[in-house]
Amino acid sequence: ITGGNGLIGSALAVFLSVQGHRVSILSRSGRSKVFGVRGVQWDPSKEYIDPNLGAVDAWIHLAGENLSDGRWTKNRMQAIRASRTEVTRFLSEYILSQEKAPEVFISASGTGFYGSTKTDTSESASRGKGFLAEVCESWENASDGLRTAGIRRVILRTGVVLDRNGGALEKLLPVFAAGLGGRVGKGDQFWGWIAMDDLLRIYDTAICDQAMDGVFNAVAPEVVTNAEFSKTLGDVLKRPALLPVPAIVLKAMIGRMAEEALLTGQKAIPERLEEIGFKFDFPELDLTLRHCLGKY
Repeated sequence: ITGGNGLIGSALAVFLSVQGHRVSILSRSGRSKVFGVRGVQWDPSKEYIDPNLGAVDAWIHLAGENLSDGRWTKNRMQAIRASRTEVTRFLSEYILSQEKAPEVFISASGTGFYGSTKTDTSESASRGKGFLAEVCESWENASDGLRTAGIRRVILRTGVVLDRNGGALEKLLPVFAAGLGGRVGKGDQFWGWIAMDDLLRIYDTAICDQAMDGVFNAVAPEVVTNAEFSKTLGDVLKRPALLPVPAIVLKAMIGRMAEEALLTGQKAIPERLEEIGFKFDFPELDLTLRHCLGKY
């Protein structure tokens, strides 16, 4: 797992280990933050992977600059793009250079691929407009060589991952718990979301099920607007969620990131996951938030 010390990667390393997989986390330090999981050094900027890694049956590629770590300056945007496109290209070339090919390569991507949508958006939809859409497209295309070589490739266009230990939910909790939460902008932008528990099962399914090939929207079936999300979170916490954050304030505070990551959204639906028979344990937002927060 690249990016295995992050929120999703560390949870996934534990989950897969429990399933009986032998897991290695690639990090620049060569250390794993997950107890009992091997750490392996890599440095994509120097195109280096520790040769002691050995043969690999499945690659899970999660590495990439955090989108929310600072304003999207020109240099920051270049770093975001390079951390996905160039690193994925290097990893693909490394995999193709090995004597033993993996059975599957699974890469994260984002529903930002679709730009801004207001109607049901399946995996067959074309790329939308904007920086995130362009990054997602180049990110996905960077591993095309693996597919050409006959390696099964799965790309998971992932929505907002709900887990109380990190990500968007961790950032929202203090504000909403204090009764200061509310919609962002008009609140009519769609927020495709996924429970961490279901996302881990999707990755495990992608490893084991050969029916998973190509692009999949890793989002729950119930797609909600930002306003609906805010109201549901407030209801679960038994706090009001009536204080909107005006768009003009967000744009002033964080610039372009506000426009593309917060004030617009995608009504992505998990059409292909449902076609292969994947069953969500947490298909509804209210149930998911109560599970994440222990509010039953």
